Amino acid sequence: MGDYLMSLIKANNITNVTGGIPTVKSQQLIPTAWVNFNGTGTVAIRDSEGVSSITDNGTGDYIGNFAVAMANTNYCVTSANTNSESNNATLMPVTYATSSIRVSSRNGSGSSMDGSVLNVTVMGGQA
Repeated sequence: MGDYLMSLIKANNITNVTGGIPTVKSQQLIPTAWVNFNGTGTVAIRDSEGVSSITDNGTGDYIGNFAVAMANTNYCVTSANTNSESNNATLMPVTYATSSIRVSSRNGSGSSMDGSVLNVTVMGGQA
């Protein structure tokens, strides 16, 4: 068998010279925005990137507000409701906007519920 060469690149920051998210082979390398938040009681962001705040619209109804507006609403959203309080709990995107994403938290029976550990990741949507 032939010899294989392996390269290691270490960098603290990779930036796109025109601004925005860096790309490789025209693919964005990192999520456009993501958030981990507590949706019970006083809603609070635990950690995030590109999400400036969460709006609580009532039981199981939340809006994640983007720090920078998306160029379009053709982004992909993955979400998870990792509550230990309810088996089969879900968190689903409801409304895509350039300034925010609205999500709905449901229990296994389909009823609205507040979630204690909610996660949303957005890919795409930027020029």
